[in-house]
This record gives sequence, structure tokens and C-alpha cells, in this order.
Amino acid sequence: MYVAVKGGERAIDNAHAWLAQERRGDTSVAELSVDQIREQLTLAVNRVMAEGSLYDPDLAALAIKQSRGDLIEAIFLIRAYRTTLPRFGASSPVETVDMAVDRRVSATYKDVPGGQVLGPTFDYTHRLLDFKLAAEGEAPQPETARAHGDPVPHVLSFLNKEGLMQEETDNAATPSDLTRAPMEFPAGRDLRLQNLTRGDEGFVLSLAYSTQRGYAKNHAFVGELRIGIVTVEMDIPELDFAVEIGEITLTECETVNQFTGSKTQPAQFTRGYGLVFGQTERKAISMALVDRALRWKELGEDDLGAPAQNEEFVLMHSDNIQATGFLEHIKLPHYVDFQSELELVRKIRRDQAQAMTETQEAAE
Repeated sequence: MYVAVKGGERAIDNAHAWLAQERRGDTSVAELSVDQIREQLTLAVNRVMAEGSLYDPDLAALAIKQSRGDLIEAIFLIRAYRTTLPRFGASSPVETVDMAVDRRVSATYKDVPGGQVLGPTFDYTHRLLDFKLAAEGEAPQPETARAHGDPVPHVLSFLNKEGLMQEETDNAATPSDLTRAPMEFPAGRDLRLQNLTRGDEGFVLSLAYSTQRGYAKNHAFVGELRIGIVTVEMDIPELDFAVEIGEITLTECETVNQFTGSKTQPAQFTRGYGLVFGQTERKAISMALVDRALRWKELGEDDLGAPAQNEEFVLMHSDNIQATGFLEHIKLPHYVDFQSELELVRKIRRDQAQAMTETQEAAE
């Protein structure tokens, strides 16, 4: 700690109290409730859940309140809390084809079974400040009541039927769990996808953007982007069937990417995949682009030296909690390290000055 700070524990307690005061702000303004954050800052809540690896809107909202809106700090709080929870089983893989969709769009087909469902989106807004919100006016209501759509097939399934999409193989092995074991290289696609889904949204977005600009030649079409509710089931050992334990909202993205083929293999499109908690479509699309870029080796493509193709670079730098910890530790005391370097620089300067003096004396 900062040994020169007077007061010791008392100083730390006062720092905590000051932090709480700053978090609360002007007491003449009504305090923000956890319910308000959960219901009105849902996209922030979704990001905290996704990158915190814990689906709990109430806890995510609480973490946002406690962190004063610093989402990375909120994610840190959620991950720390997650480590205290007991693990009593594993759920079955969710069936996203059975998703009750709120939003489902495809950039590859105009007319698809089930239709294009715009849902709640910023895509068609004018990006102008709405001062009605400052006046706390009521939001306009849709013409029809909110209702989840019926399950609709995946758009890419139509390409699958024609054999135009590369078939995804399932080795039936239990996926590795990144939350319980450290990252190992080379990493399988299961680990890569886990890493990306809880990676920092800004970092993954930047990598995805780099692929679109030519660093990996990753021109993709959004085959389908869907957001909706899926059922989570769990196999109970004492029973012969799975039981429903809840529902969660997911965002899923499948991209259609450049095709591959050979003399013996007909040309087929390849895909990238993204799946994230909540309505987090920018993250899901970014994840799908980076997932595709990381598949260059298994698809027999050339290594173009692009950042998004470098597995170690992507996976080891995408975690914002690890990055934050390593970054912010440099503001903690490093007295001994600095003093040693300071003395080294002083010695070099003394030696250099002495050498210059001796050179001048020899010249005279």
C-alpha cells in the first residue's frame, strides 16, 4: 500500500466513504433503484451479464449501481460474486431453433419463412437527442401489444439443405470450461467461442472491424441475426428426462463467409458464429466475424498475419478484467523497482560524465 499516506486503515475507510458519497451524488435527487437500472438500462445490464458470465439481471443491475456505471468494474464485481456460487450441475445445450424471437433479420434473403422481424432496434432511428426523455415523457407505445413470435427455422438451414454451407462437425466431446480451467494453446473452437462471448465488447468490435477493412479478408454477410427467449433444461440423474429450469434471452448471429472448395470438394460457404446473453447484437456480430477469422488454419487458408487471425493475441487480450488488473496495478506502489532504475540511470550519467572528462583531458 501507499506507506507514505497518513492514517493507514482510517485513510482507506475515508476513501471508501468518499467513494460512496460520490456514487450517491446529490441527495436532493431521487436515488436510482436497482429495478430502474434493470428495466431501463437493459443493454448495459446485458453486457455485464455476458462479460461477467452470469445470467442474473438483478445482480447485474446492482453491480452497475455499485460501480457508478463503470461497466468493467461491474463485470469485475459479477465475476467475483460468481466464484462464490456452488455448481450443482450442467444444463443441456439450448435449442436456438426453438427461440421465441423478438427480433430476427437476414441480410442474405429478402423473403424467408417466418419473415423479417425488426423488433426493438436503433437501426432506423435518426440518432437525434430526444428531449422528451429529459422531460420524462412517456415513451410511444407500439401499435400492437408485445408478443413473442413462434419458433422459426434458421436461415442458414436452407443453404444447408442444398449443401452450400460447410457442415459443422460435432465430436460429441464435453466442451472445455474456460471458467474452471486456464486457457491452453492451441485452443479448440469451443474455448475460442467461450472466450469471445465474454470478451470485452470494444476489443472484439475493433478486431471484427479490422477484418472488414482487409486485415484477414473477411467479407461476410449476416445470414441471420436473432434475439429472443430460449428454454434452459437440465438433466436430473434421478429422472429419465430433462426438466425446465428457466428461460433466458440470447442474441445469436450466423454469418455467411467466403466459400472454400477443392478438386474433390465442391465449393461451399463457410460461417462465423456468435452467441451472447441478452440483446447484444453488436457483440454477437463482432464475435461471429472474429470466430471466422480464427478458423483460417482449420479451413486450409493462408495466414495473412492479421491481428484477428492470431489466436494467442486475440484470446489473451480480449478479457477486460485481466487487462484492467494488469493495467491498473501500475498505479500501486513500485518504490523499490523505481529506486533501482533511478540509481541505474544516475550511475550511467556519472560514468558518462567521467568518460567525457577523461576524453577532454586526454585531448588537452
